Amino acid sequence: MRLLLLGGTVFLGKHIAADALQRGHDVTLFHRGVHGPDLFPAARHVLGDRDGGLDVLATETYDAVIDTSGYVPRVVRQSVALLGPRAPHYTFISSISAYRSLRSPGGTEEEPLAELPDEREESMAFYGALKARCEVVVQESYAERCLVIRPGLIVGPDDPSDRFTYWVARFARQGEVLAPGGPDRPVQVIDVRDLAAWTLSMVERGAAGTYNATGPEPPLTLGTVLETCARVGGHRDQVTWVSEDFLAGHGVEPWSDIPLVVSQSEEDERGMLSVSIAKARAAGLALRPLGETVQDTLEWERGRSSGHPWRAGISPEREEELLAAWHRR
Repeated sequence: MRLLLLGGTVFLGKHIAADALQRGHDVTLFHRGVHGPDLFPAARHVLGDRDGGLDVLATETYDAVIDTSGYVPRVVRQSVALLGPRAPHYTFISSISAYRSLRSPGGTEEEPLAELPDEREESMAFYGALKARCEVVVQESYAERCLVIRPGLIVGPDDPSDRFTYWVARFARQGEVLAPGGPDRPVQVIDVRDLAAWTLSMVERGAAGTYNATGPEPPLTLGTVLETCARVGGHRDQVTWVSEDFLAGHGVEPWSDIPLVVSQSEEDERGMLSVSIAKARAAGLALRPLGETVQDTLEWERGRSSGHPWRAGISPEREEELLAAWHRR
């Protein structure tokens, strides 16, 4: 197949590109050249900015487009307008955050989507609503020729968010660990390599429709995730479960400071880590063992530079302060 990836040098796009080349596809990557310009010499690299700079693609045709970098409806509208006559199939990578409300476990693809207060609004504060509107833009143009995938938290090697990697790295160090809430809280994650492989297989067979893509079902628990990180990382010290109220009272933010946790006080987010993936599973989504993801993430993390900035989690010093305050309460 002649594949065009909008993006393709960062995380999910990078893994889709690698898999596509391994499968023998003719791959064109459209990107700004900021990340990994030397990646994938077997692919064709077209440099440009999606916002007004897509004309460099106007002379080519493709069998399918995979859009991993669409965040703003106005920009996605430019993409589908240009590529509609040039590619018969369009895959848009959306997000679980596109839902308006996920109050209960088991939410399906039929849940209502978030709405923008104003379509001219392009602030990432409305990330979920922007993704939802981008979906509509693609569907309006491609109708039954498009595939919309709504991933949950994507994890594994090359993850730029550090949300999962924080726990993997933390349990590779010794010392008492601060864990949030309780071990029974549901968690869903998907290894980037599993998502990439399944996405590409769906594109190869021209699949259409909308799919949640995370895992597993039924969901993991936070306790199981942390136990797996401890086993792989060789951690032997105490894990202390600290209440959500205590953490909130000390200015600790769920999801960013304490990854893999959504606030139970936010009713619309309670089901974000326990959605239904039955439709994707029926369409062939396969998930590797959690331990493999943890092991490979740990090996990748150890290869990073020692001074890299962490984008999620708390520092060791902050963790010690919080644990001391918890024990003094």
